[in-house]
Amino acid sequence: MIDDTDFSGRRVLVVGGSSGIGNGIAQAFRARGAAVAVWGTRASAGDYDPAEGSDLSGLAYAGVDVGDPDAIEAAPAPFADGLDVLVLCQGTVVYKRGEFERPGWDRVMAVNLDSLMHCARRFKPALTESRGSVIIVSSISGLKANIGNPAYAASKAGAISLTKTLGQAWAPEGVRVNGLAPGLVETKLTKVTTGSPDRLAGALSAIPQRRMGAPADMAGAALFLASPLAAYVTGHTLVVDGGLSL
Repeated sequence: MIDDTDFSGRRVLVVGGSSGIGNGIAQAFRARGAAVAVWGTRASAGDYDPAEGSDLSGLAYAGVDVGDPDAIEAAPAPFADGLDVLVLCQGTVVYKRGEFERPGWDRVMAVNLDSLMHCARRFKPALTESRGSVIIVSSISGLKANIGNPAYAASKAGAISLTKTLGQAWAPEGVRVNGLAPGLVETKLTKVTTGSPDRLAGALSAIPQRRMGAPADMAGAALFLASPLAAYVTGHTLVVDGGLSL
């Protein structure tokens, strides 16, 4: 019996794969045989603390500031012989209403939206050659308002739209572009909620499954979207939120 989630021999780059959702996705692909590289924000893999949710074992690592388009262009290719799957999981947020001011707005948009296009364009030739796929990780915040974080919400809405547009544009060339939109997942970016018992209780009460998502939940969706099981899925963003957005 053929295992459609066997990625042996496949080459995967997870941008934002140093911790949280991206790290869970990276390790899931590695566990299924893929050669996996990740891009993160710190200088080296040794700068990450496993206690913060970073497991970089078995992963190639490069520090790249994706908020800088020139850094994306200058970064070395993760694999000398091409690329099969590109997962774009980079993200940042500015709290305390910082996104209402220009520095906060500009930084969040640069990382959460602009860099998606810059990374996708950078690796488009390799993905076309391999007839590979792109997975854009957005958020259910892109489907509704997000109190206090206009740039985060707008950037995630833009990511969902970009997924549709690139999915349409690149499908004739054999590149499938899809996305996934997580709900509440315990990561560094959600500590403002997960670190407060009262906030967390309120958040969980709004989730029909009555639990937070885990990186492994997001990884399952990513594996599906990159696999032959999703061969006829293009331009779609899969909501993975335990029912929170219903």
